Amino acid sequence: MQQFPYVFFLGIGGIGMSALARWFKANGHQVSGYDKTETPLTQALQAEGIAVHYADAVENIPSEIRENKARTLVVLTPAIPATSLEWAWLRGQGYDIRKRSQVLGVLTQGRPTIAVAGTHGKTTTSSMVAHLLRQAGLDAGAFLGGISVNLGSNLLLPKSATAPVVVEADEYDRSFLTLHPDVAIVTSTDADHLDIYGEQSALIDSFCQFVGQLKPGGTLLLNHTADERVAAAVPPGTRVLRYGLAAAPHLDLFAGNITTEGHQFHFDLHSPQGVVAGLKLAVPGFHNIENMLAAAAAAQLFGVREMQLPEAVATYRGVKRRFEFIVTRADKVYVDDYAHHPREIEAFLRSLRALYPGKKIRVIFQPHLFTRTRDFAEGFSKSLSLADEVVLLDIYPARELPIAGVTAEMLLTAITSPAKSLQTKQQVLENTRNNSTFDVLATVGAGDIDTLVPQLKKLLDSTEIPQN
Repeated sequence: MQQFPYVFFLGIGGIGMSALARWFKANGHQVSGYDKTETPLTQALQAEGIAVHYADAVENIPSEIRENKARTLVVLTPAIPATSLEWAWLRGQGYDIRKRSQVLGVLTQGRPTIAVAGTHGKTTTSSMVAHLLRQAGLDAGAFLGGISVNLGSNLLLPKSATAPVVVEADEYDRSFLTLHPDVAIVTSTDADHLDIYGEQSALIDSFCQFVGQLKPGGTLLLNHTADERVAAAVPPGTRVLRYGLAAAPHLDLFAGNITTEGHQFHFDLHSPQGVVAGLKLAVPGFHNIENMLAAAAAAQLFGVREMQLPEAVATYRGVKRRFEFIVTRADKVYVDDYAHHPREIEAFLRSLRALYPGKKIRVIFQPHLFTRTRDFAEGFSKSLSLADEVVLLDIYPARELPIAGVTAEMLLTAITSPAKSLQTKQQVLENTRNNSTFDVLATVGAGDIDTLVPQLKKLLDSTEIPQN
């Protein structure tokens, strides 16, 4: 990558793209990029000295990029539409254009790599591994798919060229097939991204290819819910360790003695290396215990000692928008979460119920993508029905065009919660102000529902919603 003093990003505001942009900036490259929307993340990039523009026009591409074709690398996200004017011009001029996943594959070559894959749980688990290594005083790097609260960033820079790197291995568009890890974690193989794969069997095939790229003598940490074909696809000599929440004959890693105390989940880690008792996880959720099981095992493979785990686990503070507590009043709790798949929503709401038994839960959900809403409509309705009240926003389209007949309303009929409604963002704010008959409020989704978070927090912190 040193042959490219200039690096230009198409879609620089994406969480994975921005981590790469920060890496290139930190390593002395001149970095710039385009994104269609200004966000707190793009503003942060600009504050760090990275030029970002928001109008798709060739004349907005910085002059040094236009004048140095041979010395410029263009990094592309799959979210950029084929109609992009800047992409068309750069392509027509013959620039070296590579997908984000291809660049990540190059950057991890020659480094010990921990790759975290799965249709959900990737970001949290990879941030856990990075934190455990760092907290134990080990040199490591990480490219994360979310903003780690501990790091305050989605990038952890290694100090040396031989330090291990933690990578979120994305199955979308088969991106993770550019990676050849020493340790792989597969958190789940549930059906998703059927707009790319067509059917789940093709998705499973892709996961099989991914684990088949493990380096000789590597280790696969496999969630017990994953398809068995994945375990069978590892190269000869590769070790497979299965993990899950509760003890079972086929599990190598599991949690014991699970209890809750406030927001914390306490548990014991059982592994082939023995038992680490009394772990305290400040980020709640049964699914997060599972994630920590895999993260702790991976961290131990890279040098974290058993005696270091209790403090390292206890100091983990999570990822922005993953079971993030926004307000904790005596009578009202507000939690924000990125869940956008039925199984994620089910895990989130079951954990919320465990923390607040008998409390009235209102969930505000924004479906993400027309294809995902269409493909998993029944699952969304069933998982959302775990809440006492469900409020649906319109579908967030992201990279997609509308599909006839696919709307948020199609989920509403099958939801069995006592109260359910379709609302706009403005109506959500008005309803929260005028109808605060809930104990726990949750905003859930991967679109732009996070723009409601500061406004809802302001409402709940104000005297407009008096304390009971």
